[in-house]
Amino acid sequence: MRQRYRHKVVSSPARYKHFSPLMLAGLSVPAVLMIIASAVFILPHLGSHAAAVNGDCTLLVPPKPLSAQGLATPYQLVATNPENGPCNESNKAQAAFVQGAVINPATGQVSIYNPLVIDQGTQPAAAPVVPQLPANGVVALWFGFNGNNLTLQDTNGSLKQGRCVNGVNGSIFGQFAYCNAPAFFRAAKQASGAGLLNPLPLGMANDGKPCPSVRDFGLVDMDQSDNVITTYLVTANGQTAQMTTANAAALQNAQTQANGSDNRLLAVALDSALGCTPWMAPDLADPGHMLPALPLNELQAAAHQAPPVAHVPAGDPMVLNNNQPDLNKINAYRRGVDQSAAATLGAASTTTYCRHLLAIGPVRIQLDMQFTQGQNSPDPAAANTLFTFLAQRFVASYGANGLNCVGLLNMPDPVAVTTDGNGVAISATFNAGNTDTQSQNTNPATGGDTTPTAGVPTTTATPTSSPTVFPTTGIDGTPTPTTVPDTNPTATPTPSPTPIPTTNPTATPTPSPTANPGN
Repeated sequence: MRQRYRHKVVSSPARYKHFSPLMLAGLSVPAVLMIIASAVFILPHLGSHAAAVNGDCTLLVPPKPLSAQGLATPYQLVATNPENGPCNESNKAQAAFVQGAVINPATGQVSIYNPLVIDQGTQPAAAPVVPQLPANGVVALWFGFNGNNLTLQDTNGSLKQGRCVNGVNGSIFGQFAYCNAPAFFRAAKQASGAGLLNPLPLGMANDGKPCPSVRDFGLVDMDQSDNVITTYLVTANGQTAQMTTANAAALQNAQTQANGSDNRLLAVALDSALGCTPWMAPDLADPGHMLPALPLNELQAAAHQAPPVAHVPAGDPMVLNNNQPDLNKINAYRRGVDQSAAATLGAASTTTYCRHLLAIGPVRIQLDMQFTQGQNSPDPAAANTLFTFLAQRFVASYGANGLNCVGLLNMPDPVAVTTDGNGVAISATFNAGNTDTQSQNTNPATGGDTTPTAGVPTTTATPTSSPTVFPTTGIDGTPTPTTVPDTNPTATPTPSPTPIPTTNPTATPTPSPTANPGN
C-alpha cells in the first residue's frame, strides 16, 4: 500500500503508499506491548528530520541469512545513492523491516523471528536474540520499506545463500523483497496436507460477513500483499533493537518504528474493529509472546478466502517493468506471497481485478462504517478515522493514478471523499449505483468530524496521492528469481458481472491519457 509522504522525498518520484509509514511510529513502549493483545490503534510521530528525505535505500543482507546466526546478525541500512542524502532506520520515512518465519516439517509448527535493521556502521541498542531453530526447519524472510525503493545488497554470497528475490532482471519490486519464500510455502502446504498445519479459520466479523483476508476484495488496494508487520524499538540516539519484553524494559524511553502495510492494516486495525482474530505464532525472539506475520496472513488467505480471490494483477505498480506489464515479474512477486502463477498476462487481468474491486470494495467499506468510523486512523495525515482512511485508499486505487479502474471499466469512482484544509479525508460519499445492482441509495457517510472545513471541495483523489512511479531498473546485485513451480491450488478469480454504469453525482475522474498496462 503506497502513500506519498508529506515531506519532500529526494529520489525517483514517490509511489503511492496507502498505508503510511507514520502508522505506529513513535508509540510509547507500554502501548506497543499491548498492541497485539488489544489491537488498539494509536498513531504517533517519531522525531523530526530534514525536509529533504532520500527515498531510495539499500539493505546489506548478512551472510547465511537463513541460519540462526544469520537471523541474529543485524541488517545494515545505507543510501543507494549517497548523493541524495543518508538513510537512517530511525527516520520513519526511510525505515526498512525484516520479517522471518520458520516451519518445522516434522510438526508443522510455524514460528516467527524478526531480524533487526540498523544503520550501516552502527551497533544495535541491544544485541539481537539468537533463535533456536528446529532441526531441518525451513526459514524464509520478507522485507518491507517505508520509503520508495529498497535494494538488497549481497554480503559474501548472502543473496544466493538466502535465495533472495528483489525483483527480476534488474527491475526491483520497490518496497518488497523476499528470501526462500517459495520453499517455506511448499513446506507449509506439505505440513497442511499431512494434517500438521491448520491455518486459523477467518471467522465471522461483526458485520455478519466472513472476516477479511489479505486476498479479500473488500480489503485489497492497488498493490496488495506488500510489506510486513515487524516493529522495532528506537532510542533517542537513533539506535534500534528488537521489540521484545526484555528490550522494552531495558529501553524504557525508546519509541517504536513500524512498517505501514496491508498486512498490518488487516491484523492490527481492521481485525480489531470487526471483532476478528489474526492468526499468530510464537515469537522466537520473545518466548511466550505471539505475533501476526505476512506468511501467516497469506497461508490463511490461501486456505480460507472464498471466491473471488484477489491475486496480484498485472497493473500493480510493484510488478511493472519500465511502466510495462512483465509476466515474469508478476509471477516472481506472486511466488513470494504464495499466490498461483499466471500463465498469461490475461490471467492477471487488471480489468477483472477492477471489476471485483468495484463490486465488493465500496459495499464492504460502507457496511463496516458503523465499526470503523469510531476507530483511530492508521494515518491521521491522510484521514481522520479508520473509515475515511479506507475510503480514501479505495479512491486512490480505483483512480487514474492507481490501477486506472475508472478508465479500464469506463465507470466513475463510486466513492468520493471530502478533505479539510490540510488535505485530510474527513467524510466519504457512496454512489451505490456504481457498485452493485441492489438499488441502494446514495449515502453520505462520515467519520469523526462530520462538518467539513468551509470551502473544501469533495474530491475523488486521495489527498496525499502522487503520480505512480515504477520500479527502477539496472540495480546491480539483484538476483533473477529461480523458477519454482507454484503449488497454490487457488484459482484465478472469474469475472463477476459488470456493474450497471450510472452517473456519479460527485466529481468524475478523468481517465489517464495512457492505458493502464496489463488490462
